Amino acid sequence: MSTYKIAIDVMGSDNGPEVLIEGAVKALENHRELGIVLFGDEAVIRRTLSAHSCDMTRVEVVHATDVITNYDNPMEAIFRKTDASLVKALSALGQRDDLVGMINAGSTGALLAGSLRYVPAKELKRPALAAVLPAEQGGFTCLVDMGANIDCQPHQLVDFAHMGSDFMKEFYGIEAPRIGLLSNGAEETKGNKLVKETHALLKQEKDLNFVGNIEGNRALSGDCDVLVADGFAGNQVFKSAEGIARRIITDIVKYAKKTGNPEIMKLVGHLMGIYDFSALGGGIILGAGKPIIKARGSATADSITNTSAMLLNMVKNQDLFYGKDFR
Repeated sequence: MSTYKIAIDVMGSDNGPEVLIEGAVKALENHRELGIVLFGDEAVIRRTLSAHSCDMTRVEVVHATDVITNYDNPMEAIFRKTDASLVKALSALGQRDDLVGMINAGSTGALLAGSLRYVPAKELKRPALAAVLPAEQGGFTCLVDMGANIDCQPHQLVDFAHMGSDFMKEFYGIEAPRIGLLSNGAEETKGNKLVKETHALLKQEKDLNFVGNIEGNRALSGDCDVLVADGFAGNQVFKSAEGIARRIITDIVKYAKKTGNPEIMKLVGHLMGIYDFSALGGGIILGAGKPIIKARGSATADSITNTSAMLLNMVKNQDLFYGKDFR
C-alpha cells in the first residue's frame, strides 16, 4: 500500500500524455512509498502503461472525456468543462483524503482558477505561482509570482511576499527570509506605480524582513530569499535566466567539441547540475490547500520524474505549511 498518493493530470501538455505517464512510471520506480492516480483518456493511459514495467497495484486510472487547453478561457473552462481531466483531478484532490498532492502540465490559468475553486486554503485571496531557483551565493531564491497573475494590485504583491516568506521558512529553514521587490533600480524612488506603492506597503509589514528593491541583474544573486514581482515581470526574469543559462551552456559544449577538451565537458556537467531549470521541478502553487505543482508545458519524462520527487518532498512537509492562514 502506498504511503503517499499523488494525482497527475496527464492531458494538456505540449508533448502529449505518453510523456507524463512515462515520467510517472519512473517516479514509481524511484520511490517505493509513492502511489499515483492518472487523470485523462483511459485508453491512452492504459495503452502507455502496458508498454512499461509498472506495479499496477500502485496505479489508479480516472477516465476524463475532455481537456482544458491553453486556448480556453481559464475561468470559463473550469466551470464549463466539468469532465475535463484537470477539473476531475482538482476536484478529487479537494475531496479525497488519500490524495496528498497534484501535478499538471497544462493551462496555468485554469490550474490557478481551479485550485482556488476546488482546493482553497483558509483566508485565501489569490494563489500565486512560485519558482525556487539557484542563487549565486548558494542556496535558493523563491521567485513569486512567475507568471500566473499578470495584472496585480499592491496588496496582492504583499500577499505574495507573505506566502513566499512562509514557504522559505518551512521548507528551507530560513528563520527570517529576506524579501526583495523586483524593480528597475535599487533606490526606493525607482519603479512604476505598482512597484512604488508595493514598496511603501512592504516597509510597513512588521512580519516581513523586507530588504528593498532588487534589480533584474541581481535577481539570482542571493541578495534576497524571496523575490516578489507581478506575474508578467516575474515570468520575464525566469525565462530570461533560463534562456541565458541555456545559451552559455550550449556555447561551452560547442567549444568543448571543437577543442576536444574533456575537462570542459566536466564543467558542462557541473553547470547543468545547477542551471538545468527543468531538473528543479515545476512551479509551485502557493496558496492552495494541498501541494500542487505546475510542470512546464514542454515537460519531458525526466522532468515529470523530477517534479514528482519535488512534490513528494513537499507532501512530507505539508503539515508544516499547507492549509495554514497566510494573512
